Amino acid sequence: MFLIILYFLLSSACCTMLDEETGSSSSSSSHQQHQHNSLPPFIDVLPPGPFYDVERSANVTALVDQPAKLNCRVNKIGNRTVSWLRHRDLHLLTVGPYTYTSDQRFRAVHTAGSEDWALSIKFAQVRDTGMYECQVSTTPPMRHNIWLTVVEPKTTIYGSGDVFINKGSNINLTCAVDYTPQPPSYVIWKHNNKVITYDSERGGVSVVTEKGSRTTTNLLVRGASIEDSGTYSCNPSSAPVAKVLVHILNGEHPEAMHHGGCSPYDVSLGLLAATLTFVATFT
Repeated sequence: MFLIILYFLLSSACCTMLDEETGSSSSSSSHQQHQHNSLPPFIDVLPPGPFYDVERSANVTALVDQPAKLNCRVNKIGNRTVSWLRHRDLHLLTVGPYTYTSDQRFRAVHTAGSEDWALSIKFAQVRDTGMYECQVSTTPPMRHNIWLTVVEPKTTIYGSGDVFINKGSNINLTCAVDYTPQPPSYVIWKHNNKVITYDSERGGVSVVTEKGSRTTTNLLVRGASIEDSGTYSCNPSSAPVAKVLVHILNGEHPEAMHHGGCSPYDVSLGLLAATLTFVATFT
């Protein structure tokens, strides 16, 4: 009986010692793991040096005689400097906040603490169209090109320069006005340099105009007659004039009108007859 009790006491003591060793080992491992996880993490997912934000340094389209602004955003620039160059003549325009050109329309624009370095052009002209370079003073220098397009107001009448309408049909002309700082205050239609009035004795004339970034105006003349032939012009208040020549057909073919009353078939026969006569004369 004594031996049995002694056996259980020794077994219990051994298990206790094993548990203490295991617990000590686990605690030490946990402490080491805790120390490892507490190391400062490396969380720099961005490029290490300056880099361009190309989405905010995009190409620019500007209207003539209006301000143009080319923006260049540079992240993590540090103590580097941004310069603007014009590719056309390799002219240095700005360095940092300073402007280096006698053309007073150009100016460097930067707000302290901002990542945007802009080139501003006052009263942009068509000749300003071209490539401009935003350069960062790294070694070697970083370069990002931005294309500037300066556009003039434009007026277009849809269709070709000549429009052919059958007698009795409707004349339907659409004019579009683009690239104006504001929508034109008015658009006037003229026929042979005379303003088309909607309350004239002729009647059947209507105009619908929609103003916006692109202004469109539609002229509808119902029941065209021979007297409606001639030059129609679209005259916006703030854009050039566009013209189209309208021909009212009274049973003729457009091809015949292009060739002074002779169809291409007649012209071809005439050329063939002349050629045969020439050959027969010298043979």
